[in-house]
Amino acid sequence: MDKAEQELKRQYVARGKYGVKVNATVTELERNRVAIVFNVVEGETSKIREINIIGNQAFSEKKLKGLMQLGTPNWISWFTKNDQYSKQKLSADLEILRSFYLDAGYLEFSIDSTQVSITPDKEHIYITINLSEGAKYTVSDIKVSGPENILSHVETRKLVKVQAGDVFSRKELTDSSKKIGDRLGEDGYAFANVNAVPDVNKEKHQVGFTFVVDPGSRAYVRHIDITGNTKTSDIVIRREFRQMEGAWYSASKIKTSKQKVDRLDFFSEVNIETLPVPGTNDQLDVSLAVKGKAHWRFFDWCRGI
Repeated sequence: MDKAEQELKRQYVARGKYGVKVNATVTELERNRVAIVFNVVEGETSKIREINIIGNQAFSEKKLKGLMQLGTPNWISWFTKNDQYSKQKLSADLEILRSFYLDAGYLEFSIDSTQVSITPDKEHIYITINLSEGAKYTVSDIKVSGPENILSHVETRKLVKVQAGDVFSRKELTDSSKKIGDRLGEDGYAFANVNAVPDVNKEKHQVGFTFVVDPGSRAYVRHIDITGNTKTSDIVIRREFRQMEGAWYSASKIKTSKQKVDRLDFFSEVNIETLPVPGTNDQLDVSLAVKGKAHWRFFDWCRGI
């Protein structure tokens, strides 16, 4: 019973209600049964009183706080709830800070520790974030490694957004890897793997990258499965598809197919997922999940006939 009380209390605390009180009452019933009633007094939600960031030099504390979801009470807090602490929100804010620094060249950035303390009356919370910025890095060189018979190194280099002399940016690096993967996807290489391997020179504060390209096997689409369609015939959706079953996979055809199904205006949600076929390395299934709109107009129904 104590374990159940603690778990219920933990869930309230995770939502910022640190003053919550939970008590369980057990009443014996006939036929060896019991009734359990949890009495919960939620109390007021604890509010953030102060956020301190320690270790920042390149950017002001005001700038960094402005990036975060959490904050101290202001005139719009009643709507945004930004002054209500939760562990999930703090974790998201720490990732926002990490991404900001890594995109600004600070390759060695780290968050050393976080402290969350609450006043004895459970009303106010203080948050302290200790971070290390490290040095600002620039890109020294860009190289490409991988089979040229599928995608030449010259073409691969054109897809890389990062150039020698640029300030290091994790986002630019990730975007470049994605563009290479998408390009390979146009030729059917749905399982391509692209990794940017760093070569760090800490003395010069420079970093070089080698884009290692592994295209994998060329894949074709085995099945196109449609779920959630209760308003019209599947053929209405399938005729909008540019990706065919039994054909080589094409990332652009998949994207175009989704756009065309969206434009039917029959569905509030259209989601496409590609799933590897177990036991193979050259097949995949396309799963299309749709959600019908709450109200259909008559001419929409006519279009689906």
